[in-house]
This record gives sequence, structure tokens and C-alpha cells, in this order.
Amino acid sequence: MGNEEQKKVISLKPIGIIHSPYKIIEEIPNQGYKSKYTGIIEVFKEYEEGLADLDEFSHLILLFLFHKSNGYFLKIKPFFDINLRGLFATRSPKRPNPIGLSVVRLLERNDNMLDIAEIDMLDGTPLLDIKPYVPHFDQREVVKVGWLEGKIKTVPSKNKER
Repeated sequence: MGNEEQKKVISLKPIGIIHSPYKIIEEIPNQGYKSKYTGIIEVFKEYEEGLADLDEFSHLILLFLFHKSNGYFLKIKPFFDINLRGLFATRSPKRPNPIGLSVVRLLERNDNMLDIAEIDMLDGTPLLDIKPYVPHFDQREVVKVGWLEGKIKTVPSKNKER
């Protein structure tokens, strides 16, 4: 595949909207597990059938658009550090493709509406996709956290019931 073909524009269509208590970016916690608030995912009616069986899962992986993010730098100073780091070694919302990923707790499904906890998205965020969180597939026992080693102090216990 040639370089020009690889650089072609990709078009994505939102499948819903995330309704959140966070109206301005500065209110959003830097990680969802720190959030004290709940929100609602409004999945567009045309995709409602795809929500079948989702309420059997406790957590969801959301892929969404950082719709208020403008521009990016390839080196940034992340919130946990004083040094410049490579953008792709951070979770900054300012990215060439402003796609976000969060794990949220599913509280309840009502038709095309999903009540969620541990929300860390801005109100009106376009939802691109939903996947069930499956610890057997998604959790890793032995990991390296790079420059974050020793900087993360408050991490939820993986065995803690939520």
C-alpha cells in the first residue's frame, strides 16, 4: 500500500451523543474512575437494536470524539509530569485524530439510553463506538507504565467491587 493511499481521509459517523454534567473542559477529571457524577449515553434510534445484551455487562469501553480539541503538538507536558513527553506516550485529548477512549460503569439501559458512572467526557460528546469491557480480554497482569512509574498514587483496586 503506497503512502498516498495510506493518507486518505477516513470518515466516521457518530452513533450517539454523551450527555454529561461537565459543561466546560476544566471540570472534567483527568481519569473517569475519579468522577463522582453519572451521565447518559443517547444512542441514536437507528442503532438501538445493537444494544441488545449490553446490559449484561458491568463496564463499557467508549470510543468518542474529542470534539472541542483543537490542534496538537507531538511533544507535550502531561499533568503527571514536568518533562516534555511524546504525544503518543500520553492520554492528551489534543491529537492528530482526536479520538478518546474511556471505560465507564453501566448502571442501567432504558431502550436507547444508557445510564453510566465514572464519566469523564464533555456534555455533547459524539459517541463513535461501544464495546463491552471484558477483564479476561482487556486486563493485563504484568505491564510497564513507562514514565508514569512511581507517579500514579491513587489507582482503584482491580478487585474492588463497584
